[in-house]
Amino acid sequence: MPEPTLRVSVIIGSVRNGRFGPTAARWIADEAAKREDLAVDVIDLATAWLPEVLPADEHAERPAAVQDLAPWLSRADAFIIVTPEYNHSFPASLKNAIDWYVDEWKAKPVAFVSYGGIAGGLRAVAHLRDVFPGLHSVTVRDSVAFPEYRTRFDDEGRPVNATECETAAKTMLDQLTWWGRTLRDARAVRPYPG
Repeated sequence: MPEPTLRVSVIIGSVRNGRFGPTAARWIADEAAKREDLAVDVIDLATAWLPEVLPADEHAERPAAVQDLAPWLSRADAFIIVTPEYNHSFPASLKNAIDWYVDEWKAKPVAFVSYGGIAGGLRAVAHLRDVFPGLHSVTVRDSVAFPEYRTRFDDEGRPVNATECETAAKTMLDQLTWWGRTLRDARAVRPYPG
């Protein structure tokens, strides 16, 4: 009997005009959708319209935009964060989105697709690896990075070196799927205590 499909949410972390995030997100979502064991949603923070100021009282009623996004995050078994590197870290829009939620991240795996200059966004990913354990999430070891990303994709939004990119995506998705199934099964047996 096949295992139930794992629901993966791809989150576009940048909200800047002219951003590359949607191209990278479309590519990784397409790679994930090739797999029969994954169902993919794409969440674009540029259209989520999350408020930039969090309330002083963590128990205050959440604004409508935050409530609207919550079910999408709750339904996800795993996440892929697509992030640029801005000033050696990840964008404020992504940190804002992370901070609005708590239970939605718990006991779920997070993978990363990054892009940037010479470092390919890896410094942003390094900072995110420090953030997600504080939310009781697990980050997968392997990620996909696009250094000098403007030279890595053609005019149709496809990687120039497709084989290399597909291999990296497969490795990351295999790890994400393993963790996603493992943690989903564990949550079904007993609630996470965090």
